[in-house]
Amino acid sequence: MTTATDVNKPKMQPRPTGRKLSLPMIMIGVAGLLVLVSIVRLITGADGITSVGQMSTALKLAVPIGLAGLGGLWAERAGVVNIGLEGMMILGTWFGAWAGYQWGPWTGLVFGVIGGAIGGLIHAIATVTFKVNHIVSGVAINILAIGATRYMSTFAFEGVEGGTSKQSPPVESLGTFSIPGLSTWLDSLNEKGWFLISDIAGLLGGVVTGLSPLTVIAIALVPVSWWILWRTSFGLRLRSCGEHPVAAESLGVNVYKYKYLAVIISGGFAGLGGAFLSIVSANIYLEGQTGGRGYIGLASMIFGNWMPGGLALGAGLFGYTDSLNLRGGGTNVHALLLLLFFLLVIAIGWMIWQKRYVPALVTSAVAALVLVWYLLTNEVPSQFVTATPYVVTLLVLALSAQRLRMPKADGQPYYKGQGK
Repeated sequence: MTTATDVNKPKMQPRPTGRKLSLPMIMIGVAGLLVLVSIVRLITGADGITSVGQMSTALKLAVPIGLAGLGGLWAERAGVVNIGLEGMMILGTWFGAWAGYQWGPWTGLVFGVIGGAIGGLIHAIATVTFKVNHIVSGVAINILAIGATRYMSTFAFEGVEGGTSKQSPPVESLGTFSIPGLSTWLDSLNEKGWFLISDIAGLLGGVVTGLSPLTVIAIALVPVSWWILWRTSFGLRLRSCGEHPVAAESLGVNVYKYKYLAVIISGGFAGLGGAFLSIVSANIYLEGQTGGRGYIGLASMIFGNWMPGGLALGAGLFGYTDSLNLRGGGTNVHALLLLLFFLLVIAIGWMIWQKRYVPALVTSAVAALVLVWYLLTNEVPSQFVTATPYVVTLLVLALSAQRLRMPKADGQPYYKGQGK
């Protein structure tokens, strides 16, 4: 029974999820991380962790992850969870290679976008029109994409010179370019091994060396997506569908239309990421080529708190950890154990300052184990190096979970006129 006293009681407000990170705070954090990495490099002698080659490889590996993450961002800002990014990337790899080896790489990119958009359209029909659970629909698309591409490969690639039922013929490369003069100067500066300066030179050198035209396009899509979603009326209407679709409908927004557009665009981004893998990274389609990058792209979107800038940082982090598997292997990962120890020590100090003594004690034990691991070994096993991107994905999501805020209506079914 409700009493007058109960009615007058103030309602409990949800606990804040933490202070919003501003751009200056993010820049300070990145600068601090660079200082720590430089210290670790000098202590361990693992110059490869900030070399131009390492950073260039990391950027190449980060691009498909970032494109998949952008796809997830567009869909979820409109209120549709897109677990099917992996399947849409698979469609992008296949359609990109299929069109690329016949009509050239640029045509392949267009068809890769179309292939991913088809997956997005299927997801939109299932979730928006038929109100299928978003997770179930996404998983179904991932399974469907694997089967469909395997089936189509037997007709499109088998019997063709250079092709089999599991791979396409070679695709013509888009080519690469470097910024003349600047890339050479940064490379020479990186090789000097100076504290911090050489590390910054390695980071910048990786961004201006051996670039694919599609890499430049992918980087540009991050600020373009931010501008469209946060600085245009179209973006405002789209985001309103993910926050409060009933209120959006009451203001005349066609919620169904915007959800459909968002999910199709989402699939297009994921398909472009898939086409990058088959046309730029490998110049060939291979079965299983995506390797879970659609899921990692989704993780980078969550890490970035559903914002393009944070998403780009997350994709860069995952691309860097993935690049360790290709360059330096166990030696570089072993050096980063010391970096992890320093980061844990900083976290311990922060917890003590906040008087969170139990978490600080647990973190101290973990830090001690990491330090012992580093001191008693010279190299990390190859199996751990291979698993590093996925371990980092889990750790980042676990540690950043408290400050996240997804769109309020994300994943919820919408019925037209439900607010009447």
